[in-house]
Amino acid sequence: MSANPAMDITPMPLPQPAAAHRRIAPKYLPLAVTMALFVAMASFGSVLYDGFFSPQVFLNLLIDNAFLCIVAVGMTFVILSGGIDLSVGSVIALTTMVCASLVERHAVSPALVLPLVLVLGTAFGAVQGVLIQRFRLQPFIVTLAGMFLARGLCYLISIDSISITNGFFSQVSEARIPMLPGASISIGALIALGVVAVGIWIAHYTQFGRTVYAIGGNEQSAVLMGLPVRSTLVGIYALSGFCSALAGVVFSFYMLSGYGLHAIGLELDAIAAVVIGGTLLSGGFGYVFGTLFGVLMLGIIQTLIMFDGTLSSWWTRIAIGGLLFAFCLLQRLFEARRGR
Repeated sequence: MSANPAMDITPMPLPQPAAAHRRIAPKYLPLAVTMALFVAMASFGSVLYDGFFSPQVFLNLLIDNAFLCIVAVGMTFVILSGGIDLSVGSVIALTTMVCASLVERHAVSPALVLPLVLVLGTAFGAVQGVLIQRFRLQPFIVTLAGMFLARGLCYLISIDSISITNGFFSQVSEARIPMLPGASISIGALIALGVVAVGIWIAHYTQFGRTVYAIGGNEQSAVLMGLPVRSTLVGIYALSGFCSALAGVVFSFYMLSGYGLHAIGLELDAIAAVVIGGTLLSGGFGYVFGTLFGVLMLGIIQTLIMFDGTLSSWWTRIAIGGLLFAFCLLQRLFEARRGR
């Protein structure tokens, strides 16, 4: 600065554009990548195929994957806690079998059957949670045993498929609610959106949700902080069991049948949706909202292959496998950056 203030011509720093300071926070990076990839794939399909960019096509992504969305919400809480639940597909199959058997063979009212299967699914998950928490067993082993148990119970009911002809189930299956001109949504899809909304509320606005994140971050620290770790661990698997049973009910509406082979491998699809949605497999970080986009990502891959018409359905598995590898690498990079 010169001696004479009037002669001071020191250049003032120019204000930086606001956009230069805007960066995506690292914690939102996996979710941002998922959403950007979904938009890119939707744009790609819209350019390549006539009729792809229509409201009904995008609503069908949720209609056809409503049961997967519901079970993936429950799986999100399990993975957030650092656990895993391999029993969800078998619980869905068992739910369809119980619904079909009671409604068709024993003429029990759906008003009694539906609450019953939800309670049974919740109890099934809670028992697994008690075994994991009380005896410090590995979630992988406990839920693997639960997977075999639930699938075996299906065949005790029947080794054949049981068709559901009940009027209530048929009406719910066929019902469509207009959303936009020329586009409608199913009741199952609305249930899935409701589960996502409730899941977001539980994860971010309740003590249960905060404890789930704390357990996934560091269980010992959560105990020292005085958080209800034991009851929350049981509650996590009870919630997963409830979501699996509810997904089974929606699957019954979708397929109008109960069968022991229903939902084979669905637990792997649910895990894939959660990981692609940005939830870390190590626990402690992720978003239920991201899981919704993970499910939609799996759906749009299937839709692109269907519109192409020349590719085998197995390309869906190949694409999902590639995405999983990519997102696992992204998670590793994210964890490395977070650890600095």
